[in-house]
Amino acid sequence: MKQGRCLCGDVRFSTDARPEGMSACHCGQCRKQSGHVWASAHVPKDRLAIDGPVAWYEASPAAKRGFCPRCGSFLFWAAHDEGTISFALGALDEPTGLRLERHIFTADKGDYYDIRDGLPQE
Repeated sequence: MKQGRCLCGDVRFSTDARPEGMSACHCGQCRKQSGHVWASAHVPKDRLAIDGPVAWYEASPAAKRGFCPRCGSFLFWAAHDEGTISFALGALDEPTGLRLERHIFTADKGDYYDIRDGLPQE
């Protein structure tokens, strides 16, 4: 069972599904919303239990982003046409037992850093 929460604790989530697709996203939207990169994993939508108020922002016609309306923690990303939901790896209670597998949207990464950890870059 993986469990997590926002910074203030108003929003908690848990899943008994095995998280997949551990990645660091470097797209402009994730960088703007998180302040740098956003590390996440995904599970089937029906296998993620969310407790507490979540504000959803329609960042694009393709997806929405969920965050805590009190502390602003960016917790979830959900495509409108997929059966999965992504959650912030940084919000998980430790130990997570998870490792990043890849970097995504690296063509959009900020000019102020380099990616040198040897993971695949897409």
